[in-house]
Amino acid sequence: MRISYNWLKQFIKIDWKSEEVSALLTDLGLEVEAVDAFESIPGGLQGIVVGHVLTCEKHPDADKLKITTVDLGDGNAPVQIVCGASNVAAGQKVPVATIGTKLFDKEGNAFEIKKGKIRGQESHGMICAEDEIGLGDSHDGIMILADDLQPGTPASKVFNIEVDEVFEIGLTPNRADAMSHMGVARDLRAGLSQTNVNTELITPSVSKFKIDKRTLKIDVKVDDAKLAPRYAGVTISGVSVKPSPTWLQNRLKAIGLTPKNNIVDVTNYVLHELGQPLHAFDAAKIKGNKITVKTVTAGTKFTTLDGTERTLHEEDLMICDENGPMCMAGVFGGIDSGVSETTNAIFLESAYFNPVAIRKSAKRHTLSTDASFRFERGIDPEITVYALKRAALLIQEVAGGEVTSDIIDIYPKKIEDFKVFLTFDKVYKLIGEELKKETIKKVLASLDIKVNSISDAGLGLSIPSYRVDVQREVDVIEEILRVYGYNSIKIPNKINASVSNSGRTEEFKVQNIIANQLCSLGFHEMMANSLTTSNYIGLSEQVKEEETVAMLNPLSSDLSVLRQSLLFSALEALSYNINRRNTDLKLFEFGKTYHKIEGIYTEKKHLTLSMTGNTAAENWNAPQKASDFFIFKGMVMAVLAKLNLDKKVKTVPVSHDIFSEGIGLAIGTEIIIELGMIKKTVVKHFDIKQHVFFADFNWDAIQKYVSNKIKLTEIPKFPEVRRDLALLVDSSITFEQCYTIAKQTEKGLLKEINLFDVYEGKNLPEGKKSYALSFILQDNSKTLTDVQIDKIMSKLLNNFETQLGATLRS
Repeated sequence: MRISYNWLKQFIKIDWKSEEVSALLTDLGLEVEAVDAFESIPGGLQGIVVGHVLTCEKHPDADKLKITTVDLGDGNAPVQIVCGASNVAAGQKVPVATIGTKLFDKEGNAFEIKKGKIRGQESHGMICAEDEIGLGDSHDGIMILADDLQPGTPASKVFNIEVDEVFEIGLTPNRADAMSHMGVARDLRAGLSQTNVNTELITPSVSKFKIDKRTLKIDVKVDDAKLAPRYAGVTISGVSVKPSPTWLQNRLKAIGLTPKNNIVDVTNYVLHELGQPLHAFDAAKIKGNKITVKTVTAGTKFTTLDGTERTLHEEDLMICDENGPMCMAGVFGGIDSGVSETTNAIFLESAYFNPVAIRKSAKRHTLSTDASFRFERGIDPEITVYALKRAALLIQEVAGGEVTSDIIDIYPKKIEDFKVFLTFDKVYKLIGEELKKETIKKVLASLDIKVNSISDAGLGLSIPSYRVDVQREVDVIEEILRVYGYNSIKIPNKINASVSNSGRTEEFKVQNIIANQLCSLGFHEMMANSLTTSNYIGLSEQVKEEETVAMLNPLSSDLSVLRQSLLFSALEALSYNINRRNTDLKLFEFGKTYHKIEGIYTEKKHLTLSMTGNTAAENWNAPQKASDFFIFKGMVMAVLAKLNLDKKVKTVPVSHDIFSEGIGLAIGTEIIIELGMIKKTVVKHFDIKQHVFFADFNWDAIQKYVSNKIKLTEIPKFPEVRRDLALLVDSSITFEQCYTIAKQTEKGLLKEINLFDVYEGKNLPEGKKSYALSFILQDNSKTLTDVQIDKIMSKLLNNFETQLGATLRS
């Protein structure tokens, strides 16, 4: 937001330097990000002086050029200047750009006047036309000044040049009250009062407003007072639409606005002066001399001032005449109702619209205007008529005309000031310093917060209507501290701290430990959007349509539901990298999945690992090794080892349909990790043509088992024994079936079953695959004999043969 210092001084008398004002505004929470210089004429006419043309003769070598001698009033001899203007003559007083002067072209580019020769004749300066020095658009000839001007007089003293400093304020969204020069001046007055500079806020007078005639009445009807709590208007007839006077144009240019015409410029001026948006309708274009503020049927077409045809929503508040919409209330005007050069009578609107309704309309139609910016944050409902009168007087000043109707003010239910009770104890607790009661009351008074009652406990307050962000006691305390000054709070000599009793296994600490562990293993952390597409539902039976959490107002079909699995966002990331020739990848993500189970919304925390490509970057002294299941499982076990859970888990089969081969790791009966190689049909959906290994940690379940307690277990006295079997089985057989049969065959001595190799390919019969299984046997009371071991292995082989049709592969 841009604030003109000259404009600000119209509200508050201050002679501080801009740097001092910037510092105070920043301390008050209105952070000044930059201070820019403004000149109504680029360069400020520096180096341009009044010259007296003493002689004027035709150039000997050019028909259209003349040689002049000009007195510059500097006490030196007159200078020779070659001029091409047809109207230059001896005896004239003219503006002269002296050597070294910088002038600006129409694009704002600077060029320097230098001594030179034109057709062989020296020229020591330039006699200027009005467009060459920014005083107009005419280039018909040089400017001829008044005869009584003294040569050498700086042109900046002859012409009224506006020189200003403009504050660029980074306004926070809650400070709707400061979105105007008057709002900033209010805050500045409050800040000055704390520096013992007491000054009054000077508001523009509207005492001269009067109704000249009652010859043009526009009836107004508001259909929904909730959407338009206050609506006011008045007609002005006999106006003349033309360019604004210089002072008005300069005010608008200083804050970055382009002047349009005197009527529109006044509405923009009052908006930035008082913070009240206004709109001027051409009265002749209001059909039926009646305005209705209402919503219209969904699908109604409406063309805005920018020439874009828009389809209206049933909740868009519109300003309508008997033919239909003329303006999108508080957002944008219509192309057919605005002021034009032929306008001679206007209906001037000033209103307070519902902030939520305006915000929705602006976002719905992707429109952001100065008016919507203020309406959607909440303006002051009490200045509606005051701003209307102010604008009407200015319009009469710059465009002529007469007020030709009574002011219409539809305000069925007054918006009351908000009431808050402020306790002195709460002020002390939040600020940390006991402020004097008189200091508190002084600050509140400077903020226009009225004290209704006083007691030993606190103050009963009324918050002014323009402070829409002050609704609670803590908000009032924040205002007190903001104006009193954060820097005014003394720094204590001692530090007070409390020791909180927190467990060493707090979730975020564990997460950081594992993240560091994975980074050391070569993984990179990723963070995907929780919103995803519903198209992934068909890729896995584990992602259920009935559990989908759908967005009510999705940004797009690709972001229409909350994810039920972290797998697909991981595959998206892998595909994105692989398509950019980054094929060796190891990624991990901490994230949540979202489910709607029997009408109840639930969230589940997960850690996922993804690996594809080679295990390491290409190197001259080491052969490339492709990632495989066992390398990946080793990394998963490394994570469990870091959590001190590796000895607690056991391998169990899983039947997750995303894995072509997969296992589960469980503690007791609860599976905490599922890992394996993703099916080709799934990765093909993401245009991935290489193997992808994926692990899904049930992080919520893991948290239950993580402990900082160290448990010691005696090393077994008797050794464990490992035996392997290479089985030839049908391609439809799963590890889960083998695991189940093995556990049923030997429940006591069989401690662990592991699948350590799978092979499908040449040298095997069609429809067959090879499973390499390892079996860990151990007796805690004695050493196993070869007879016992062979007996158990024979039983296992026999059951595999009879139940699965397996054969021992030689």
